This record gives sequence, C-alpha cells and structure tokens, in this order.
Amino acid sequence: MHTLIASPFMDHHVIVRPGDAAGIRVPLARYLEIKRAVDDGQPPPAWLIDGARRAWSLDIAERPVAETALVRAPSPYGYVRASYEINKGCDYDCPHCYLGQKKFEGLTWEHKERLLEIMRDAGVLWLQITGGEPLIDRHFPAVYTRASELGMMVTISSNGSQLAKPLFIDLFTRMRPYRITLSVYGATEETYDGFTRNRGAFDRFTRGLAAAREAELPVRLNIVVSDSNAHELDAMRQLADRYGFPHHAYTNMSPTIAGGAEPLPTQATDFLRQRKPFTGCNAGHTFFHADPFGIASICKVGRDPNINLIKEGVQGLSRLGSIADSLMLRTGGCSGCQLSGTCWTCRPLAKLYQEAKAPRNTYCQHAER
Repeated sequence: MHTLIASPFMDHHVIVRPGDAAGIRVPLARYLEIKRAVDDGQPPPAWLIDGARRAWSLDIAERPVAETALVRAPSPYGYVRASYEINKGCDYDCPHCYLGQKKFEGLTWEHKERLLEIMRDAGVLWLQITGGEPLIDRHFPAVYTRASELGMMVTISSNGSQLAKPLFIDLFTRMRPYRITLSVYGATEETYDGFTRNRGAFDRFTRGLAAAREAELPVRLNIVVSDSNAHELDAMRQLADRYGFPHHAYTNMSPTIAGGAEPLPTQATDFLRQRKPFTGCNAGHTFFHADPFGIASICKVGRDPNINLIKEGVQGLSRLGSIADSLMLRTGGCSGCQLSGTCWTCRPLAKLYQEAKAPRNTYCQHAER
C-alpha cells in the first residue's frame, strides 16, 4: 500500500498522505519528476525526502519511490471530489432524514468496483462514502479498501453505530481515512435512542467514540439539533469535548430528495441559522454525486437530470457540466427574482422547498419583504 499520493488537483499538483490532513503543493515539473522516478525504479528526489520529513515526520529515503508513492494520472474530466451513497439503507429511523424512504439496495460488488474505477478515471482525489449508513453495507470494507488502493483520500459519513466493531477499527487503523464524520443525536440514552427510534443506539454510539479515540482516528462530529434534542445541545457539545473531537452544530433541516416535507417539522425553530447568500458552487463541474446504483448527479440535492455511469462509463460525465448550468437557472417560482444575487439557497434546493410547500421564510428572502 502506498504511503504518499502524487496527483493533479484542479490547476495544481499535490502530494498527500492517506489519513493525514497535511499536504504539499508542487509545480508540474516536480510532479513529473516523481512520475519518472516511479517509472524508472529510482530513489525519491532529495526535495521529496525533505518535504515528507517536514510535512509528516516521515522517512522515505531508504526505499525506491515506487514503493512509497502512487502517482495519479491526469484526467481530462477535471473532477477532483465526489460523494458515493453506497446504500440508502440505515439501522436508524431518524425523523429528520432527507432521504425519505431508505431502501437497502444497490450495485453488485463488480459494479461497485467499476464505479470506483470510473471515479478514479474522472480525476477524483477526495471521496466521501455516505449512505444511509455506509458501514452496514456488506461491501463497505471492499469498497473502502479499493478506493484507498486507487489513490483516493476517503471520508466516511456515518452514525457511528458500527464503529466499535473490530472489523472497522482494524480496517481504519491499517488504512487510515482522511476523516470520519459522525452525527450526534443526543447526549443521553433516552434522547438519543428516542430520536433514532433504535434501542441501545446511544450505547453503541459512545462505544464507537471510545474506540475511535483509542485508535486515534480522525473523527469530526456533526451535532444535529432538532425539536426533540435541542435541550441537550450544550450537553452534546460537552460530550464531543470529552472525547476530544472537533464538532459543528447543524440546525436547518431540508426537505427529502423527493420534495417531501416530513423533515421540516423536526426543526428547532429557536436554533435555525440564517444562511449565507448563495454565490455559486462547483457541483457538476469539479464535484459530482453517485447514488447506490451508480447514477451520477451534480450533488445530493440536484439529482435530475442524471447520468448512468455503469452504462455510459466515465465519458458520460462530459454532459454533467451543462446539466449543472441548467439546474442553476432561476425557474418556476424563482424566475425573474430581483433578489437572486443574494439568495440564500441554490436553485435545486429551493425547488425541493417549493415542492414540499415549505414556509417561504425557510428558504426565501421575499417572506421578509
């Protein structure tokens, strides 16, 4: 398994280390120098030896660079990040979930591996594996391992219910993820189990936190604030601090991906945050999302139109940029809006709010005028 990854990234080239946030930005000439050294079986150049020592306290001087570094090939497609919804199935039944109906279904292993190779060929360096709950997918260990072997920096978004299992602690210790992001739904058994509608969930979650801390895994916590757990917000923050993990509070719920309003009543209205003006994003241009069947869309929200990557291969992504541009046009109830320059939400998300018949003040400034 490689220790370092040398890769194109946007208009630059970087050297990163799996499981570490630090990286080195290098010019094209040095990226090509590493590639030649790998191809020719040469030792690492002196500047790379010095850079690895300074960035990661890592000694790579004694081995050929081919045993240390994986060199990612340039991609004509320009995608550097992606998210993969490996399975919508989940062992929790949280009322705020944006997925709506959570069916446990997805690709065969052969097609999952093909999807990962398509992502590699598209240029994806940072990959988020999400769900549902990704760790309950039977192919998750193989997917995680293959993504890492292909030279991706992997983030896992999870509820943490399975994290204490030796299978996952051993896997993440051997092949460290870039980050594990865990959702927090309460600070007590009563609140947490009630929110997830799963008896014993809080105990499994805290055992996962303890196991991750002992293994020194790179965990970040998302504190989900709802009407049923807002009274424990301070306690949830204290829980995160007790385990030593950085955390962020998430308060604004979204409609389901089908435009259902079910998650919206779970919001704690006193804790809602004013969104910043939407000034554009890279969805569909340098980032894409893949659902459990390998259907690529610009993001988790704007899922239609889409591209079947299993049928079309990486070439299908050549159409995604134009799809993204069309989805960002102000249409429907937003066409001709004079406030679009300072709108709080992107057009695909506003469309979901409109389909859910949500109160306009949850997504639009016109409600205040």
